[in-house]
Amino acid sequence: MLADYHLHSEFSDDAKEPMENQVERAIGLGFDEICFTDHVDYGIKKDWEEGEIQWRQGDGLSTDSVDLEPLANVDYPKYFEKLQQMQQRYGKQITIKKGLEFGVQTITVGKYEKLYDRYRDELDFVLLSMHQIDNKELGMTQDYQNGKTQQEYNEGYYNEIYEVQKCFKNYCVLAHLDLMVRYDLQGIYPFEKVEDRIAEILKLAIQDGKGIEINTSSWHYGLKDTMPSKKILKLYKDLGGTIVTIGSDAHTTKYLGDHIRNAQEILKNEIGIDQICTYKKMIPIFHEI
Repeated sequence: MLADYHLHSEFSDDAKEPMENQVERAIGLGFDEICFTDHVDYGIKKDWEEGEIQWRQGDGLSTDSVDLEPLANVDYPKYFEKLQQMQQRYGKQITIKKGLEFGVQTITVGKYEKLYDRYRDELDFVLLSMHQIDNKELGMTQDYQNGKTQQEYNEGYYNEIYEVQKCFKNYCVLAHLDLMVRYDLQGIYPFEKVEDRIAEILKLAIQDGKGIEINTSSWHYGLKDTMPSKKILKLYKDLGGTIVTIGSDAHTTKYLGDHIRNAQEILKNEIGIDQICTYKKMIPIFHEI
């Protein structure tokens, strides 16, 4: 089974790649299955139906939409309609699943509960991510890290994930669990200092029947380890975790499927996990690597 379970298209605010281009690229690479997981980040982004969308380039804000990114979530009706069209057009060549990437915060859980209830019949898969805390971004602006010590923002990041997990259950896997590594300008924070909290996160995920993702964007971002790290993957396995998906996090065709075979090899040969998962209607399906 060759599957890419973290893909973006023109429906994500930070991507412009037409969905059909991603599908055709996956077919060309010989993939059996893909799942689109376009962005929803309540708190810093609005739904299109709310109106008054801001547009951003770099760190600035603008009302001019030319060559800028909208601070907006997926246009859900158009998104699910196009996914249906892709399934009908390409269904004999590849399996296409319907997903979303939820960038949940404790202060936005209620909005995600309503969104999930609204589209539960459409969804095959939901990634639980954390891109911002207290409406402060981890990535582009570094707003969350600003004014904090490395210890404070690393511990705060994992604490927030755990608090979200405790009250939000409508997801399938934890996406890029140690994403802070990618955005930590002070270097890699020692795993041992956050190991206990990460263990609690993984235990709760296992208890709730949730999994974790290997996000292969770590290769093209030049990270020294997998995402999450091999230590986290081993800890998940040792705690009894079995549900793992693999996704490229590709926003363009260039990175679709990138290093997914490498991730499978690492899982099997270094971690001791010999199955990966795909999903249908939020239920995991296991496949031998």
